[in-house]
Amino acid sequence: IKQTIQNMMANQSGVNEFLLNGFPDTPELKILHIIVFLILYVVALTENFLIITVIIYSHQLHTPMYFFLANLSFQDVGSISVTVPKSVANTLMDTQAISYPGCVCQVFFLVFFVISHFVLLGVMAYDRYIAICNPLHYETVMNKRTCIQLATSAWIGGLFYSIFHSGNAFTVQFCSSIVNQFFCEIPQLLKMSCSDTYFPEVGVMTFSSCLSFIYFALIVFSYVQIFRAVLRIPSTQGRQKAFSTCLPHLVVISLFMVSGTFAYLKPTSTSPSVFDLLVSILYCLVPPVMNPVIYSMRNKELKIAFCKLIVSILPQFATE
Repeated sequence: IKQTIQNMMANQSGVNEFLLNGFPDTPELKILHIIVFLILYVVALTENFLIITVIIYSHQLHTPMYFFLANLSFQDVGSISVTVPKSVANTLMDTQAISYPGCVCQVFFLVFFVISHFVLLGVMAYDRYIAICNPLHYETVMNKRTCIQLATSAWIGGLFYSIFHSGNAFTVQFCSSIVNQFFCEIPQLLKMSCSDTYFPEVGVMTFSSCLSFIYFALIVFSYVQIFRAVLRIPSTQGRQKAFSTCLPHLVVISLFMVSGTFAYLKPTSTSPSVFDLLVSILYCLVPPVMNPVIYSMRNKELKIAFCKLIVSILPQFATE
């Protein structure tokens, strides 16, 4: 890790800071940017911390599915906190600057949270596969130790990939300091590189994309098996319960995969593009806001646990 950081700092090409040129520089759009981003940020933090709190304090939710969901909420909080606060702070201070180390940190932590999020979605698919296709062996297979190991593997996998990916991205020589995005995004950074120094990172991104699609194909295959098993359930109530836990997860995976694919595989424009901006907002800001809504919308256990938590808290406020 130390050597990777040294390599990144040694290849700054004289660039000490970058300029985040994602939004048009007009007073009206600045105000709109601040309001929209702050609302989305506050909503995302509130929703995700609420889910984490409910899961921690509700013993009936101390199951593998909700353990992974709490980890997913932590990742959502982390990913949206990497980009939004800096963007809003720059707009408030009427600047576009981000330091070189700050840009490195943005790329590192965003990749870390995004990749660990993606890996955990696969873990959650595996959990649902065991729960529905092999229910008699569920408690044996998905025991406490296994759940901790799977969650830890997702975090560690994201960490190592982030070190490798970020280190490789910042070894290129930069011929410009203007980033046509509201945060340091790897495709935009590669567009600023000199000559062919970005080819190794393009190779890494291509290889990563292939692995991601294989991983996504395995997730889809697991859900095909899940839906086949669900359709064989004789009870209508049983089928509804199974679909209520699987469909939201499938929606989250699809939203994450489609938006991430557009963001990293689309051609980068030579000037600030509204489409680039919207795609980046779609994969950076929308999932942390929508994931809690999607997961809780048809989840009766989570709603009941939330109501019980509120009922238990209200008397304490009344006595105070």
